[in-house]
Amino acid sequence: MKLTALLAFATVLAAEPLAQGERDRAMSYMHATRKQFLDSVAGLSKAQWEYKPAPEVWSAAEVAEHIALSEDTLFELVTKKIVGGPPADDAKRAATKGKDEQVMKVITDRSQKLQAPEFLRPSHKWKTMEELVAHFKQSRDRNIAYLQTTQDDLRSRVAAHPVMKELDAYQWLMMIAAHSERHTMQLKELKNSAGFPK
Repeated sequence: MKLTALLAFATVLAAEPLAQGERDRAMSYMHATRKQFLDSVAGLSKAQWEYKPAPEVWSAAEVAEHIALSEDTLFELVTKKIVGGPPADDAKRAATKGKDEQVMKVITDRSQKLQAPEFLRPSHKWKTMEELVAHFKQSRDRNIAYLQTTQDDLRSRVAAHPVMKELDAYQWLMMIAAHSERHTMQLKELKNSAGFPK
């Protein structure tokens, strides 16, 4: 019994929760990109919501659905797979150093076009803009609450990203916000296109 208690105590000591500055920074980015997305779709008419400048170009509805799908998928990846896995070795942890800023810069760079995987492509899951927005708010609020309270050692859990290579769980969470910022920029581009309904 004493050995079990000692091991449990050692596990608690080994875990390193986020520094308050890291926590605040990620939550601030989550809040800011939440507002940006909601502002970008506020007041859109049905014609604007569904407008496609070309068959292969996503409508505002499709871009917004991609954001909402990614919000859930990335959060589940972080909290169930990455955080649930074993701590990374020193080499992998070293490979994540200095990438917090890089995540925000690379992911929001719209000059680099990427293909969304099939499971993150829009399929008209939500019938109305109101349903989609409500779901996004719920998901983003859950993500912010996790960041606010988690004691998970996010810096020691690492997983490979197809573009950015090794990222720790904290950086993956920052990527959720960066991803929504990237596609909010796409929404703005769409709204500024010549044929966008007035």
